[in-house]
Amino acid sequence: MGFNYNEKQPVYGQLVDELRKQIKNNYKPNDKLLSEREIMRKYEVSRNTVREALSELENIGYIYRQHGKGTFVASWMDDTTKIGDEYSFTEQMKSLGRKPETKIIEMSERKADEYFSGKLRINVGDPIVKLKRLRLADGMPMMIDRTYLPAEKFENLSIYELETKQRSLYNVLLEDYGEKVRLADEMLSVGIISDKDADLLKIAPNSPGFMLRRTTYNHKNEIIEYTISSARGDQFVYNIKYKH
Repeated sequence: MGFNYNEKQPVYGQLVDELRKQIKNNYKPNDKLLSEREIMRKYEVSRNTVREALSELENIGYIYRQHGKGTFVASWMDDTTKIGDEYSFTEQMKSLGRKPETKIIEMSERKADEYFSGKLRINVGDPIVKLKRLRLADGMPMMIDRTYLPAEKFENLSIYELETKQRSLYNVLLEDYGEKVRLADEMLSVGIISDKDADLLKIAPNSPGFMLRRTTYNHKNEIIEYTISSARGDQFVYNIKYKH
Protein backbone atom coordinates (compact mmCIF):
# COMPACT_ATOMS: atom_id res chain seq x y z
CA MET A 1 0.00 0.00 0.00
CA GLY A 2 2.66 2.50 1.03
CA PHE A 3 2.06 6.24 1.30
CA ASN A 4 3.23 9.41 -0.42
CA TYR A 5 6.78 10.17 0.66
CA ASN A 6 8.09 13.67 1.25
CA GLU A 7 11.81 14.03 0.52
CA LYS A 8 12.11 16.87 3.05
CA GLN A 9 11.16 14.63 5.98
CA PRO A 10 12.79 11.35 7.06
CA VAL A 11 10.76 8.29 6.13
CA TYR A 12 10.47 7.14 9.74
CA GLY A 13 9.09 10.58 10.68
CA GLN A 14 6.43 10.30 7.99
CA LEU A 15 5.59 6.82 9.26
CA VAL A 16 5.26 8.22 12.78
CA ASP A 17 2.79 10.80 11.50
CA GLU A 18 0.82 8.17 9.59
CA LEU A 19 0.68 5.77 12.53
CA ARG A 20 -0.35 8.56 14.89
CA LYS A 21 -3.18 9.41 12.50
CA GLN A 22 -4.25 5.78 12.33
CA ILE A 23 -4.12 5.43 16.11
CA LYS A 24 -6.19 8.55 16.61
CA ASN A 25 -8.84 7.60 14.05
CA ASN A 26 -9.05 3.83 14.30
CA TYR A 27 -7.82 2.64 17.68
CA LYS A 28 -8.90 2.82 21.29
CA PRO A 29 -6.61 2.85 24.34
CA ASN A 30 -5.03 -0.58 24.98
CA ASP A 31 -5.90 -1.87 21.47
CA LYS A 32 -3.16 -4.00 19.94
CA LEU A 33 -1.25 -2.35 17.10
CA LEU A 34 -0.14 -4.07 13.90
CA SER A 35 3.05 -6.13 14.19
CA GLU A 36 6.34 -4.87 12.75
CA ARG A 37 6.00 -7.24 9.80
CA GLU A 38 2.42 -6.11 9.10
CA ILE A 39 3.46 -2.45 9.18
CA MET A 40 6.36 -3.20 6.82
CA ARG A 41 4.00 -4.84 4.31
CA LYS A 42 1.27 -2.22 4.60
CA TYR A 43 3.50 0.82 4.16
CA GLU A 44 6.28 -0.78 2.09
CA VAL A 45 9.08 0.31 4.40
CA SER A 46 12.09 -1.42 5.93
CA ARG A 47 12.18 -3.07 9.34
CA ASN A 48 14.61 -0.40 10.60
CA THR A 49 12.18 2.33 9.57
CA VAL A 50 9.34 0.59 11.41
CA ARG A 51 11.45 0.13 14.53
CA GLU A 52 12.52 3.77 14.48
CA ALA A 53 8.91 4.89 14.11
CA LEU A 54 7.66 2.61 16.89
CA SER A 55 10.48 3.72 19.16
CA GLU A 56 9.50 7.34 18.54
CA LEU A 57 5.83 6.60 19.23
CA GLU A 58 6.83 4.88 22.45
CA ASN A 59 9.06 7.79 23.51
CA ILE A 60 6.29 10.32 23.03
CA GLY A 61 3.77 8.15 24.81
CA TYR A 62 1.47 6.94 22.04
CA ILE A 63 2.21 3.25 22.46
CA TYR A 64 3.63 0.77 24.94
CA ARG A 65 5.17 -2.65 24.37
CA GLN A 66 4.79 -5.88 26.26
CA HIS A 67 7.49 -8.48 25.73
CA GLY A 68 6.12 -11.49 23.92
CA LYS A 69 2.67 -9.94 23.49
CA GLY A 70 3.08 -7.03 21.09
CA THR A 71 2.57 -3.29 20.87
CA PHE A 72 -0.47 -1.52 22.30
CA VAL A 73 -2.02 1.96 22.18
CA ALA A 74 -1.29 3.97 25.34
CA SER A 75 -4.23 4.60 27.63
CA TRP A 76 -3.85 8.39 27.73
CA MET A 77 -2.94 9.08 24.10
CA ASP A 78 -6.30 10.76 23.41
CA ASP A 79 -5.63 13.46 26.03
CA THR A 80 -2.28 14.74 24.83
CA THR A 81 -3.31 18.40 24.85
CA LYS A 82 -3.96 18.09 28.57
CA ILE A 83 -0.42 16.94 29.22
CA GLY A 84 1.08 20.07 27.75
CA ASP A 85 -1.37 22.29 29.61
CA GLU A 86 -0.83 20.56 32.94
CA TYR A 87 2.83 21.49 33.23
CA SER A 88 3.23 25.22 33.58
CA PHE A 89 5.24 26.54 36.50
CA THR A 90 3.26 29.77 36.40
CA GLU A 91 -0.14 28.09 36.45
CA GLN A 92 0.91 25.43 38.94
CA MET A 93 2.14 27.99 41.47
CA LYS A 94 -1.05 30.02 41.04
CA SER A 95 -3.12 26.90 41.69
CA LEU A 96 -1.23 26.46 44.96
CA GLY A 97 -1.99 30.02 45.98
CA ARG A 98 1.57 31.22 45.46
CA LYS A 99 2.81 34.17 43.40
CA PRO A 100 5.03 32.95 40.53
CA GLU A 101 7.92 34.99 39.18
CA THR A 102 10.50 34.39 36.47
CA LYS A 103 13.94 35.97 36.20
CA ILE A 104 15.92 35.61 32.98
CA ILE A 105 19.54 34.76 33.80
CA GLU A 106 20.67 34.19 30.24
CA MET A 107 19.27 34.42 26.75
CA SER A 108 21.65 33.69 23.92
CA GLU A 109 21.93 32.12 20.50
CA ARG A 110 24.30 29.29 19.67
CA LYS A 111 24.84 26.62 17.06
CA ALA A 112 23.50 23.17 17.74
CA ASP A 113 26.03 20.45 18.41
CA GLU A 114 25.23 16.78 17.90
CA TYR A 115 23.51 16.51 21.28
CA PHE A 116 21.08 19.37 20.75
CA SER A 117 20.59 18.64 17.07
CA GLY A 118 19.36 15.23 18.19
CA LYS A 119 17.21 16.59 21.00
CA LEU A 120 15.55 19.18 18.73
CA ARG A 121 15.66 17.16 15.50
CA ILE A 122 17.55 19.85 13.63
CA ASN A 123 20.85 19.86 11.75
CA VAL A 124 24.22 20.23 13.44
CA GLY A 125 25.14 23.90 13.16
CA ASP A 126 21.56 25.16 13.04
CA PRO A 127 20.97 28.10 15.41
CA ILE A 128 19.24 27.48 18.72
CA VAL A 129 18.11 29.83 21.47
CA LYS A 130 19.25 29.08 25.01
CA LEU A 131 17.03 30.48 27.73
CA LYS A 132 18.13 30.10 31.35
CA ARG A 133 15.45 31.08 33.87
CA LEU A 134 15.19 31.21 37.63
CA ARG A 135 11.65 30.39 38.75
CA LEU A 136 10.43 31.78 42.06
CA ALA A 137 7.28 31.48 44.18
CA ASP A 138 6.47 34.18 46.74
CA GLY A 139 10.03 35.45 46.20
CA MET A 140 11.63 32.08 47.02
CA PRO A 141 13.86 30.46 44.36
CA MET A 142 12.28 27.16 43.37
CA MET A 143 13.66 25.90 40.07
CA ILE A 144 16.16 26.61 37.31
CA ASP A 145 15.14 25.95 33.71
CA ARG A 146 17.61 25.68 30.85
CA THR A 147 15.46 25.72 27.74
CA TYR A 148 16.65 25.21 24.18
CA LEU A 149 14.52 26.25 21.22
CA PRO A 150 15.02 26.06 17.43
CA ALA A 151 15.86 29.67 16.58
CA GLU A 152 14.26 29.42 13.13
CA LYS A 153 10.82 28.99 14.70
CA PHE A 154 11.13 31.67 17.36
CA GLU A 155 12.86 34.71 15.91
CA ASN A 156 12.86 37.82 18.11
CA LEU A 157 11.77 35.97 21.25
CA SER A 158 11.36 38.73 23.81
CA ILE A 159 12.85 38.83 27.30
CA TYR A 160 10.39 41.65 28.01
CA GLU A 161 7.40 39.38 27.42
CA LEU A 162 8.80 36.58 29.57
CA GLU A 163 10.27 38.58 32.46
CA THR A 164 8.75 42.06 32.63
CA LYS A 165 5.24 41.00 31.63
CA GLN A 166 5.65 37.61 33.35
CA ARG A 167 3.98 35.67 30.54
CA SER A 168 4.54 31.93 30.55
CA LEU A 169 6.76 30.56 27.80
CA TYR A 170 3.97 28.34 26.47
CA ASN A 171 1.59 31.30 26.21
CA VAL A 172 4.22 33.23 24.26
CA LEU A 173 4.86 30.29 21.94
CA LEU A 174 1.12 29.89 21.34
CA GLU A 175 -0.05 33.50 21.14
CA ASP A 176 2.99 35.06 19.41
CA TYR A 177 4.16 32.16 17.24
CA GLY A 178 1.13 29.91 16.83
CA GLU A 179 2.93 26.90 18.33
CA LYS A 180 0.69 24.85 20.62
CA VAL A 181 2.15 22.13 22.81
CA ARG A 182 0.47 18.88 21.87
CA LEU A 183 2.53 16.39 23.81
CA ALA A 184 5.32 16.33 26.37
CA ASP A 185 7.86 13.60 27.00
CA GLU A 186 9.29 14.21 30.46
CA MET A 187 11.66 12.31 32.71
CA LEU A 188 11.86 13.02 36.43
CA SER A 189 14.65 11.80 38.69
CA VAL A 190 16.22 12.65 42.03
CA GLY A 191 19.82 13.78 42.35
CA ILE A 192 22.22 16.26 43.90
CA ILE A 193 21.87 19.92 42.87
CA SER A 194 25.08 21.29 41.33
CA ASP A 195 27.00 23.90 43.30
CA LYS A 196 26.22 26.56 40.71
CA ASP A 197 22.48 25.87 40.83
CA ALA A 198 22.51 25.52 44.63
CA ASP A 199 23.90 29.04 44.86
CA LEU A 200 21.08 30.42 42.68
CA LEU A 201 18.45 28.43 44.57
CA LYS A 202 19.89 29.60 47.93
CA ILE A 203 20.29 26.10 49.32
CA ALA A 204 23.24 24.29 50.84
CA PRO A 205 25.80 22.58 48.58
CA ASN A 206 25.12 18.89 47.89
CA SER A 207 21.40 19.34 48.56
CA PRO A 208 19.08 16.76 46.99
CA GLY A 209 16.58 17.91 44.40
CA PHE A 210 14.53 16.98 41.36
CA MET A 211 16.07 16.72 37.90
CA LEU A 212 13.75 17.02 34.92
CA ARG A 213 14.23 16.51 31.20
CA ARG A 214 11.36 17.67 29.02
CA THR A 215 10.80 17.48 25.25
CA THR A 216 7.67 19.10 23.85
CA TYR A 217 6.03 18.52 20.48
CA ASN A 218 3.63 20.57 18.39
CA HIS A 219 0.67 19.26 16.38
CA LYS A 220 3.01 18.39 13.49
CA ASN A 221 5.09 16.15 15.77
CA GLU A 222 7.95 18.65 15.56
CA ILE A 223 10.06 19.26 18.65
CA ILE A 224 9.70 22.87 19.71
CA GLU A 225 11.43 22.78 23.08
CA TYR A 226 13.97 20.81 25.09
CA THR A 227 14.33 21.79 28.74
CA ILE A 228 16.68 20.64 31.48
CA SER A 229 15.55 21.68 34.96
CA SER A 230 16.75 21.37 38.52
CA ALA A 231 14.36 22.05 41.40
CA ARG A 232 14.90 22.20 45.14
CA GLY A 233 13.56 19.16 46.92
CA ASP A 234 12.41 20.90 50.10
CA GLN A 235 9.89 23.21 48.42
CA PHE A 236 9.03 22.10 44.93
CA VAL A 237 5.88 20.02 44.47
CA TYR A 238 5.55 18.23 41.14
CA ASN A 239 1.94 17.50 40.30
CA ILE A 240 1.30 14.65 37.85
CA LYS A 241 -2.14 13.61 36.67
CA TYR A 242 -2.77 10.26 35.05
CA LYS A 243 -5.69 9.21 32.92
CA HIS A 244 -6.74 5.56 33.23
